[in-house]
Amino acid sequence: MILFVPFILLGLFILFSSFFMVKQQTAAIIERFGKFESIRHSGLKMKIPLVDRIAGRLSLKIQQLDVIIETKTLDDVFVKLKVSVQYKVITEKVYDAFYKLDYPHEQITSYVFDVVRAEVPKMKLDDVFVKKDDIALAVKAELNDAMMDYGFDIIRTLVTDIDPDAQVKIAMNRINAADREKTAAQYEGDAQRILIVEKAKAEAESKRLQGQGIADQRREIARGLEESVDVLNRVGINSQEASALIVVTQHYDTLQAIGSETNSNLILLPNSPQAGSQMLNDMVASFTASNQIGEAMKNNKKDKE
Repeated sequence: MILFVPFILLGLFILFSSFFMVKQQTAAIIERFGKFESIRHSGLKMKIPLVDRIAGRLSLKIQQLDVIIETKTLDDVFVKLKVSVQYKVITEKVYDAFYKLDYPHEQITSYVFDVVRAEVPKMKLDDVFVKKDDIALAVKAELNDAMMDYGFDIIRTLVTDIDPDAQVKIAMNRINAADREKTAAQYEGDAQRILIVEKAKAEAESKRLQGQGIADQRREIARGLEESVDVLNRVGINSQEASALIVVTQHYDTLQAIGSETNSNLILLPNSPQAGSQMLNDMVASFTASNQIGEAMKNNKKDKE
């Protein structure tokens, strides 16, 4: 019985080695004596022990390869671009993908370098940022034409990063900051101009209203004086005396109003009784001279007629 144990173990080994598993979205390449035999897809599969072997497995999922390229733009700025290539193995061309290319990543990288270094030197730095989708489409078109024969389908290409030289980025930030400061200064200047104009309009309107108020005040004062003179005339006081009396009364009312204000800084000159008397005499003399001139002008007019 012990003599049969090695044969039993060998039989079990051969049995178990006849079966193998292939995962979902995966393809297994079977070779027989070093020659391609078949392609097995997901599930439990069987092969001839010691004759067939699994040469390799290929994932049928979408894969991504990130390629970083440094190149120069039309305005002599060195820039690094990160191009992400999303690709997968075509199910019907697993044989080509496995046997025609040893290193598909290196092949894709070479084509990406070739296309990017042909397209970017035609653009200025600003255009590289604006037209990055055009670069991605050019890479995809070139890769599709080249990799389709090798069993790879290029799903999409993306330019995921554009990194200029550090000094260039600093200069770009300074230009952007200066432009924004210029715009801010223009807005501030416009705001100040509007403020000055509106302030001038407000002052003009204030002065107009102030002048109107002064005119209305003086008109009412004149009416009050006229009524006061009429009242004094009714009691036998003539116009000159009435005017003089009103002026003296207003003079002393003004002095009284100034004296009642503790924080007043108004100075009225003259402010003595003698000065008031002198002012009254001057006014009476002025009224008399004015009446005389008026009478003389009337007489001259009558003589001419």
